[in-house]
Formats: sequence, C-alpha cells, structure tokens
Amino acid sequence: MKGFLDMMMNLEKFITLVGSLGGAAVDGVLPPKYLNLDIPYSIRNVAATIAHDAMTYYNGNTSSNPLALGDLQEPYYWWVAGALWGTLLDYYHYTKDPSYNDVVIEALLSPYNLGPNHDFMPPEHASEEGNDDLYFWGSAALAAAERNFPQPDATKPSWLTIGANVFNSLQSRWNTTHCGGGLTWQIYPDNPNGMNYKNSITNGGFFQVAARMARATGNDTYLAWADRAWDWSWDVGLIDHDTWHVYDGVDAASDCREPNRASYTYTSGVYLYGAAVLANHTGDPRWVDRATNLLAGAELFFDPYGNATDILHEGMCEPADRCNADMETHKAYLARNMWQATWMLPSLRPTIERYMKASAMAAAATCTGGADGHRCGMKWYVGGHDGNVGLGPQMTALETIQGWLIEDAAPPLRGDAIQTVRGVEWTPVDPYRRDML
Repeated sequence: MKGFLDMMMNLEKFITLVGSLGGAAVDGVLPPKYLNLDIPYSIRNVAATIAHDAMTYYNGNTSSNPLALGDLQEPYYWWVAGALWGTLLDYYHYTKDPSYNDVVIEALLSPYNLGPNHDFMPPEHASEEGNDDLYFWGSAALAAAERNFPQPDATKPSWLTIGANVFNSLQSRWNTTHCGGGLTWQIYPDNPNGMNYKNSITNGGFFQVAARMARATGNDTYLAWADRAWDWSWDVGLIDHDTWHVYDGVDAASDCREPNRASYTYTSGVYLYGAAVLANHTGDPRWVDRATNLLAGAELFFDPYGNATDILHEGMCEPADRCNADMETHKAYLARNMWQATWMLPSLRPTIERYMKASAMAAAATCTGGADGHRCGMKWYVGGHDGNVGLGPQMTALETIQGWLIEDAAPPLRGDAIQTVRGVEWTPVDPYRRDML
C-alpha cells in the first residue's frame, strides 16, 4: 500500500511539474525531456513517442516493392531492420501497446526475410547478409517465442522452431579450419570482406542463441554449444581475461593470435545476457561470476567524462563524430541485454539500474531535436540535443527508457510454457492516457 501511495504522490508532483513547465496535458503527448522514472505512465508516454518517431524511418509496409517489406531504406542495412523488430517486440512487452505488432509479424514472416528454409537466410539479401545478421533476426524470433507472441500463419513454423533453424544454420558454419573453431563474420565467399574475420558480435550472438535455446527447450545439445562458443571466445581472447572488455574480433589469417582491441557496446551486451541466461538455466556459479564480471567490464561505456557519470556512450566513435548508421544503434543492444539480464540474474539489478537511471534521463533530455522538437540525439552526455537525428538515436533511447517497465513484464518463458499462439486479437492500449497505470 505504501508503494502505491508513494507512486500516486509522485504522479501528483509530476502533473504539477508538467503544468508548470508548459508541457502537454497529462492525457496527451508528454515531451520526452519531462520523463519521470518514478511514474510508469511517464515512461510509457515517452516510450510511445520515441517508438512512433523510430517508425518514421520505415515505409516497407506501404511500398509497392515486396522486397521492402520488413526492410529499411539506406543508409540502414538489413540486419538493423531485424534489430528494430526486436526493439518493438520489447516495446509491446513492456508497455502493452500493440500499435506495431501487426507490422512486426508481417516483417518477421515475410518470405523475403524469413527465407525458404525459415531461418532468415533469404537469397534476396545474400549480398549483404553475414552470420551476425542471423543473430539479430533470430533474437527477435526467440523473443517472440519466449513471450508467446502470436504467430498467426499456420503455413510457417513456430517462433521457437524458427529460433532452432537459426541456431542450426549458424552451427553448420562453425569453422575449425583456422583457430580451432569460431564463426566467420561473413557467409558467402563473393562477399570477401570478413571471410577470415571471426568477430565477437557473430560468435557472441551464436553463444546467446544457444544459451536461450538451451533454457527454452532444456535440450543439452544447445547447452554444449553455448559452452563451446564461450570457451572458444575466451581462448582466442575476444573477452579480456583481466578487464572483461569484449574485443571486436580476431583474424584467421594470423591464426587469431591477436584480437582487434576495438570495443563496442553491443558485444558486451550480447555476451552478458547469454551468461546471465545460463546462470539462470544451470545454477552454475561459474556463469554467475562470468555475467557479473562482464557487467563490470562494461563500465568503460558509462563514464565518458567526469561530469557525465553512468551515462552510456559509444566510445569508439561518438567523441570523434565517427559513428556510422550501424554504430548509432549499438547502444540499444547493450541496454536491451542489460535490462533483460536483470530477469535472469537479479543480483545484477542494482548496478544496471544505476547505469540506466542516469542514461535514461540523459537520453530523454536529448529528445528535443528535429522539426517536431522531440527527436532524440546521439550524444547523451552533452546535456541536450547534439544535432544528430536518425533511427539509431531513437532505438537507443527507446531501449534504455522502456526497460524501466521491466518489473511489470513477464520474464522469458521456457519448456511447456512456450506455446504457439495463433490469435491476434490485440487489446487496444492508449499509452498517452493517465489511467493506463
């Protein structure tokens, strides 16, 4: 009862604050810069605006070109589209707002994305698809399975079977020709940039898919492959044995002797969540230690400057303004994986909430740009909008902010609790209404 009363007192203060600042009426669109993390309504309201603005970068569902369905336009690669659908699955799971669900289903089940073998290996995207792309599309399918998200098309496999197909596709390319194993970044020899490079997003993605399939199914084959992918990543130095930083990759041409020490946010998140899943699934203290150490290793992404403590940043490119369209999305995947790791390993929650509190508030403060005045920025540590707008800033802010609703969302299902749901009768939810508490 005390918690409810506290929440209502915070809501009254919040209403007063918005009115005093000239913000929108409470039953209406709240400028994201007025985000209040103590009020679920505020989080949901701001998340709805950011999600709406993210979707302005997608027009595949209105295009006359069938190949555009579920894909994004330049400068975004196909893998970013798969990541976007994962973000919108999170949006629905946290906010209960089904506004984009039909678009997500349409995108994930489009034959031009799912492919003839139902494993996200469509020939239409062979020229740009790498093994890491399968992680982002497969992760979305697994999230759908873990939440019993409807799959209405009886002519196509269940979400969990699609996840298994993605695992099988990746596992079939485990490469022992060089470096004793690992997956190369690229798949097809006619796309040679990366046929020797065994990078952490590909191998960490495979590790996480295996871990989640092990938990979802109880099948020890997946667990064995998760162990194998982890051991290989550790042995070749993708994960620093002292700092637990995750490095970008190793080159088979030099027998993987020296890692490329570039370190991006998203790879730490991928390994972190995989380790947390295995801690939850196996109860093995080794996985608890690994997840805890990976979280400690990710600290370098949360202190860009002395006056910006705990604010998430992409250190490899933000300070020098060198982030490309791909890199602009990376923080979203660290935030997503951090939040979801709190389901699996609650001991991580205090540290993650500390990071996400400062980061969410800083992200919201940047959402003042663009012609509409509420587009989010890239650099959250500058105290306002930095002049950068795009899908990446929207996705990163959204995953960071909407994760604050995770306590009221169901954790991932497993075993017989995972069902194939066909019905798509969504319950309408207006995220801009106060009574949606």
